[in-house]
Amino acid sequence: MSMTPQQIERFIDDLYAATGTGDWDKAASMLTDDFVVVEADTLPMAGTYRGPNALRELYTKVMGMMDVAALDRIQTTVGGDHAVTILIFRFADPALPPAELCEMFRFRDGRLCEIKPYYFDPAPIVAACAAKKAA
Repeated sequence: MSMTPQQIERFIDDLYAATGTGDWDKAASMLTDDFVVVEADTLPMAGTYRGPNALRELYTKVMGMMDVAALDRIQTTVGGDHAVTILIFRFADPALPPAELCEMFRFRDGRLCEIKPYYFDPAPIVAACAAKKAA
């Protein structure tokens, strides 16, 4: 079942809302059983997270590693079974530069099967994790 670009954008909005409020049951219901999210080896949260609870595991890990004050969603672009959302992480410490990234989403049969984040520069994420660890 193919989704329209509007359905995909609404789906992504709903997913960010669910993870942002900790509605992990809703988030899990939006993912395929073989869902995968891969964080690059250059990041403190490096690794492959699998299954319907992968986002909960990753979100809990990331938010425990750094103090994120805001997540600004700039734009989502959709094509076929993929979408890319441009994001900016802003940290609680204003001395830390924001982290810029894009998240690639891949859909199958009306649910999300993959997220792959692409960071412009991993240094702000590394710095935010180091700042939290030092606090």
